[in-house]
Amino acid sequence: MAGGQLSARVDSWIWSVRLTRTRSIASDACRGGHVRINGVRVKPAHVVRVGDEVRLRHEGHERIVVVSRIITKRVGAPVAAECYIDKSPPPPPREEIVTVAVRARGAGRPTKRERRSIDKLLGRPMAEGRGAGLDPE
Repeated sequence: MAGGQLSARVDSWIWSVRLTRTRSIASDACRGGHVRINGVRVKPAHVVRVGDEVRLRHEGHERIVVVSRIITKRVGAPVAAECYIDKSPPPPPREEIVTVAVRARGAGRPTKRERRSIDKLLGRPMAEGRGAGLDPE
C-alpha cells in the first residue's frame, strides 16, 4: 500500500466509504460471499483498486459501486460519497405499511367483539354463524 495509496483491503475500503457501519460487518459480508469485485467473490484481504466494480449485498438490498478513490480511514459522509460512483438500482417501491393488531401482553384471548374488529382490520371475511362452512351436510 506504500507509494501513493493505490490499493486497500476491500473490507477496510467498504467500511471507510460508509457502505457498512462497522469493519467487522464488512469482513463478515466478505466471508459470507456477499461482496464481489468485478463479478468475483472475494475475501476481506482482497485488494481493491480504482476502477473496480464492488457489489455488496447488505440488509436486503444490493449496492453496486465503482471505486473512484482509495481511502483506508473512515471519513465523513460527504467525503465518502466522492470515493465511489453509485450504480445501485433504485430501491423497490415501498408497500403500504400493514397495520398489525397488537394486544397487551397477558390480556388473554380476544373477546368475540375484539376478534371481529381484528378480522375487519385484516380484511378477513366474516364468518356466518358458528362453524360456518364446516358442516359436512
